[in-house]
Amino acid sequence: MSIYDYKAKDLKGNTVTGAVEASSEMVAADLLKEKDYIVLALSERKRKTLFQSSLGFLHRVPRKEIVVFARQLSVMISATVPIVKALRILTKQAENVTFKIILSEVADEVDGGAKLSDALARYPQVFDDFFTHMIKTGETTGKLDETLNYLADQKEKDYDLTSKIKGAMIYPIFILCGLFAVGAVMMIFVIPKLTGVLEEAGAELPFSTKMLIGVSNFLQNFWWMIIIIIIAIIALYRVIYRTERGKVQIDLIKLKIPVFGTMFKKIYLTRFARSFSNLIASGVPIAHSLEIVADVVGNSIFKDLTRKTIKEVEDGNSVATVFAKSKIVPVMVTQMLMVGEQTGRIDLILNKLADFYAKEVENLVANLVSLIEPLIIAVLGAGVAVLVVSILLPLYSLSTAI
Repeated sequence: MSIYDYKAKDLKGNTVTGAVEASSEMVAADLLKEKDYIVLALSERKRKTLFQSSLGFLHRVPRKEIVVFARQLSVMISATVPIVKALRILTKQAENVTFKIILSEVADEVDGGAKLSDALARYPQVFDDFFTHMIKTGETTGKLDETLNYLADQKEKDYDLTSKIKGAMIYPIFILCGLFAVGAVMMIFVIPKLTGVLEEAGAELPFSTKMLIGVSNFLQNFWWMIIIIIIAIIALYRVIYRTERGKVQIDLIKLKIPVFGTMFKKIYLTRFARSFSNLIASGVPIAHSLEIVADVVGNSIFKDLTRKTIKEVEDGNSVATVFAKSKIVPVMVTQMLMVGEQTGRIDLILNKLADFYAKEVENLVANLVSLIEPLIIAVLGAGVAVLVVSILLPLYSLSTAI
């Protein structure tokens, strides 16, 4: 099916524009004639939309925008506002320019006869498989408003968890960046002047002072090399992460990093449990639910485990079979999955698991921040000690000798 942009006149003689979904241009023209439109212009829309052809990092849609969109659309549909009209209103209210364009295109497609779930599915960078499949479920059951409200609640939980993690890490990251900035200024502009006095005096310099002078000279003369190395490392990481094998290795390393690996694991488990629970509660078959969860969990290792689980479920085995064999998945998760299957309340069990691990992540982040603060003070103290031993003591010795 393709999207055709049209310009036509209605029965009142007003010029109208929009988009219609059809298998061919002839079918699109027939659909418009059925609406009593006189077609003035009809052209097939290019497959790549403005969003899809743009650089992702420059046109990213904030998660908060998606949460607000789901909540407001739910309220409007509950108030019996037609979907197309509701989408037009939300398009005007959207603050993000990219999101505004996307909603406008979605409204055109729905106005042309496309389902809301199909129109949203064209923008996977904004509306993931979980989101679009839940919308499709709402359309099938006739409870789209309830589904949207449910989606908004779940997306809000994910957003709150991410916001708490980012908020907790802002202070230590800001302090560390400040330390590096001050250290660079000291090494490039201040240290050379102080060490210059010592070198002119011809005094015997201690090893720590010579090392400091060497580092300072390197930063003065080869600062550009450091920038190139940093850019090269970032570019290499992106290239490796785009390959299937590289992505698996990087995702595995993430899970094995001390302290942070535990946090990443619990984030993925929260995402897995919450998405799986919501899909099962909506009546989606387990195998199909796992297929969607595999794409939204956000880690190659967990994605592979989930895909292997699909095969086990299709063969009539337990959901917990693959997870029980994995060293990455905690024993509690497999035990809870088994209990959920035996009692027939796997959605409820998964929801409790998601809440448990979300709380665990919050506590872990809080503890991590408490640990980082004294470490920063220790690093700052060590830096001051190096400066005192390397610069101030030789200067003091030189002044007393004079």
